[in-house]
Amino acid sequence: MPGDFASAVVREAERCAATADLPDEDASDIPFVTVDPAGSRDLDQAVHLARDGDGYVVHYAIADVASFIAPGGAVDAEARVRGETLYFPDVRVPLHPAVLSEGAASLLPGQVRPAVLWRICLAADGAVTDVGVRRARVRSTAQLDYRGVQRDVDAGRAPDALSVLREVGEARLAQARARHAVNLDLPEQEVSRADDGSWTLALRTDRPVERYNAEISLLTGMCAASIMLDGGVGLLRTVPPPDRGAVRSLRGAAQALGIAWPDGMAPGDVLASLDRADPKHVAFLEHAGALLRGSGYTPFDGAPPQQTLHSGIGAPYAHVTAPLRRLADRFGSEVCLALHAGQPVPDWVRQALPDLPATMERTDRLGHQVDRAVVDATEAWLLRDRVGETFAAVVIDADTHAGTVVLDHPAVRARCHGDALPVGERITVRLDTADVDKRQVAFSRA
Repeated sequence: MPGDFASAVVREAERCAATADLPDEDASDIPFVTVDPAGSRDLDQAVHLARDGDGYVVHYAIADVASFIAPGGAVDAEARVRGETLYFPDVRVPLHPAVLSEGAASLLPGQVRPAVLWRICLAADGAVTDVGVRRARVRSTAQLDYRGVQRDVDAGRAPDALSVLREVGEARLAQARARHAVNLDLPEQEVSRADDGSWTLALRTDRPVERYNAEISLLTGMCAASIMLDGGVGLLRTVPPPDRGAVRSLRGAAQALGIAWPDGMAPGDVLASLDRADPKHVAFLEHAGALLRGSGYTPFDGAPPQQTLHSGIGAPYAHVTAPLRRLADRFGSEVCLALHAGQPVPDWVRQALPDLPATMERTDRLGHQVDRAVVDATEAWLLRDRVGETFAAVVIDADTHAGTVVLDHPAVRARCHGDALPVGERITVRLDTADVDKRQVAFSRA
């Protein structure tokens, strides 16, 4: 893990925080709100949604990190090493010093901040009709969290900025279905602190408002990719279409698990029809991960790349909505601002594009390793005194002599030894190993 920031980086960040200029355009009259996990301080996005005739207008303000960072300076150089913020349950390793990421650049409530402001007009069905992006000063009126927003939306008392969140979210989800987007939407293992201060594991699924909020970010990323492709320069987040072998294998899994797959139905549409509470369907989703292999960042400057698609989204897509936490977004935003204004893309941006994929892919891998290590360590710790006990579990995949199971409680996902394990079925398993130092647990069929 990267350690603390060097003193030169911190000093430069403090100077930038104190001297950054605000844009001339003032959009602080738009009553933005932020929606993030409770307790967040690195607030990248603020949103305001409203009706516009029969359709909608989306205002999406993104932290203007580039206004605080001098290209080639100490903060810029350190960010290019780190690549992204890394999150642990009890601490985070930030991309930028806290004076920026949790202070001057963060869209904290009640503070006037520089922002990259997107204005996206939608038809009643969620289709994009117009896009604009510019720099402006903004002010968030409230810092909200997902649990509270879900409660307010369910009670019909959502704040004005989110009064049509459900309508816009559902319209955009319908657009995703029309694009045959491949959305796995699997429950995730989450490490969290219990009321008594101990750590525990649970399987967590996104709340509806989290999916709606994510659709606003995806919408913006698709608009950004369109601007880049039209302008002939940019950095796309790409996932190639599933190869025929992966689709053929998934069809075999569907047949084995008794899941209907009508002729002519796209894989993404089959996935959208599944019940995430059905063990057989969860096992099928586990196999479906093979559809989304080969993800990467694709830079171009001139002719567009041959492969522009993010097959998980079903459209070209670019990262621009999380610049406090992800390096590539700062550069993507600068490309879009310049192209939309009919101005040259800054040289410091163009020069960086070829090197960004290697940095992002390296740090993406590290982020996945962090997430996996945290979960593995917690699994072993929770089970350290229970070797020999039996547990109820569901088999989610299997080969000849072993497979993967998910326990009913605690929410452990681990290897299980046994011949011909029945995929999608409940079995009883025995804990054979729980090694905290190696972060390993292993089971066998009881």
